[in-house]
Amino acid sequence: MGQRITVRAIAAETGLSIATVSRVINAQGQVSEDTRRRVQEAIDGLGGRAPATRPRLPKTELPVLVRCPYKLSDYFGALVTAVAEALEATGRHVLLDVGDSRVDVPVVRALPTAQTTSGAILILPPEPAEDFRFLQSRRYPVVVLDPRTPLPRGVVSIASAHTAGARAVTGHLLDLGHRRIGVISGFEDWLSGSDRIAGHLAALSEAGLLGDPHLLRHGEPAIHTGIRAGRELLDLPDPPTAIACFNDKVAVGVYQAAAERGLTVPADLSVTGFDDSEISRAAAPHLTTVRQSLDEMGRIAVTMLVRLMERQALDALHLELATELIVRGSTGPVPVRYQGS
Repeated sequence: MGQRITVRAIAAETGLSIATVSRVINAQGQVSEDTRRRVQEAIDGLGGRAPATRPRLPKTELPVLVRCPYKLSDYFGALVTAVAEALEATGRHVLLDVGDSRVDVPVVRALPTAQTTSGAILILPPEPAEDFRFLQSRRYPVVVLDPRTPLPRGVVSIASAHTAGARAVTGHLLDLGHRRIGVISGFEDWLSGSDRIAGHLAALSEAGLLGDPHLLRHGEPAIHTGIRAGRELLDLPDPPTAIACFNDKVAVGVYQAAAERGLTVPADLSVTGFDDSEISRAAAPHLTTVRQSLDEMGRIAVTMLVRLMERQALDALHLELATELIVRGSTGPVPVRYQGS
């Protein structure tokens, strides 16, 4: 018999979601006969055996809440998938809550009293520190992925090494001769944004340079921010020769702003992103960016949550996972007209 194939492989073959494939394999929930047939045909076509069914849990086992109050695209979609798959592998049920970032929705404070979940993984939560202190007082198991604001002492959290990643990006641009480097960051109150600005400034300091506040912009991590902020930076009397962006989508917006001004990337302007999302490889030229270990973040978050749920001690309450600079075609030497200036 062939080797076991993965749920992810079956999902890719059929075009179904991972959750739907899992329901078919585990004979759970409402699934049409056509869907069952598609899954079985995919298993046969891939020449393997179906994935092992997950262990059955007691009916009293409550699901784990995975909350991501943002649209599931790029970074957030990949992170939610990583967490959900890791939870599925432990045999635990998943309750997804996605798409609503309003702080006035009392989701977090209601968790201990609702008694509908056994624990929670919260992705970039917008709630204030007081809500997390409330969870601590009720001993409700929670792990925060990519904290948005400072958390109370003792709250378990996991994030990428944002400072180190941004430091590597700016160091790369400095090595190419750039000295006027624009930065388009995320929202001003996001920890990830302030950490990346700190990394940028650290790299400049090592080169004997100071950060220029006129070269810094903030905004939503979206393409339209890259277009707006890119226009502002490129229209300065002394524009930057490189722009480091909060994420890959912002960088694509900068591409558009540059093209509007007849500038070519990277001959006239170097551009960098962050995340190494699919858009970074679809852009032309392919984008220099920073890769985050989202799969590893999901697995570690689940491992730490399970230990909290089982009242086990943790070796660390906050982890930062290493990032990796991915150099592609969007960065090049400083334009000749600026050399020596």
